[in-house]
Amino acid sequence: MKDLSKNAFKEITGASAGWALIMIVLGLLAVCIPLAAGIGIALLVSWVIVWGGFTYIAFAFSGRDAGAFVWRLLIGIIYVAGGGYLLFHPHIALESLTLAMAVLFVLEGVLEIAMFFQFRLSSGSGWILFDAIVTLLLAYLIWRPWPSSSTWAIGTILGINLITSGFTWLMCSIAVRKTLEALHS
Repeated sequence: MKDLSKNAFKEITGASAGWALIMIVLGLLAVCIPLAAGIGIALLVSWVIVWGGFTYIAFAFSGRDAGAFVWRLLIGIIYVAGGGYLLFHPHIALESLTLAMAVLFVLEGVLEIAMFFQFRLSSGSGWILFDAIVTLLLAYLIWRPWPSSSTWAIGTILGINLITSGFTWLMCSIAVRKTLEALHS
């Protein structure tokens, strides 16, 4: 039983380290080609909005009365039109996503600080605080020159965030594996 749990924890920490390395590689790609990464993300989000609209339109036909049908149909049309507009104007989508990214990073940084205080006595918890500080710094860097930062910010900042988060989870995975090995030896 002891060997089974030891092997299970090794597999879990190994998978965690593997995903961390994937995050680091994706982050490096985004930093190397920031405009392409930003436009790609803007287009992906635009397509999600369009498909969400088609889903609303399809869902409209399940309405039990004319009122529900009309409202769902109108919402679906608005989603398709809005997403379609963003598909044909990716610079507007990119500017909007840039501002949203700044807000997201502020929220992420605040939550990571809260998580740090919850786990501050755990091995590797300093990396969580490091991640929070870097994330809040990135939020400021993306917000301050907005909207002119939109051409480079999404790809670069997202890339740096992926590298930092990947490195953090890699270090935490290593720390957990060392702790488990010490407990099982």
